[in-house]
Amino acid sequence: MRHKHGYRKLGRDSEHRIALLRNLACDLIENEKIETTVPKAKELRKYIEKIITRAKNSDDLNTHRYVYSKLGSNERAKAATKKVIEIIAPKFANRNGGYTRIIKTRFRRGDAAEMCIIEFVGE
Repeated sequence: MRHKHGYRKLGRDSEHRIALLRNLACDLIENEKIETTVPKAKELRKYIEKIITRAKNSDDLNTHRYVYSKLGSNERAKAATKKVIEIIAPKFANRNGGYTRIIKTRFRRGDAAEMCIIEFVGE
């Protein structure tokens, strides 16, 4: 039983789960809207909101390093880091959390998984 367990395992070991969240976060930052399953979206929301909160509160080298470390270590993560700090985080300067919204859409045909769209709240 789950009882106050801190996160969803998503049927993966820890390294695979971290890689999945990093890739989903980079996709969300690049496209500002993605479709995925509900449990993945709920985990991604926790992951991405911590990154945005850190990015909007300060713009120094340590912030860049933190965001880059959370998004991976490749060219895609560099571009995503730059976009988070320069474009996305300033949009939410006057907002205390709740940067994303999850909209349930359909059930996937192959395995009947509940799908949803996760996107940044527009302001």
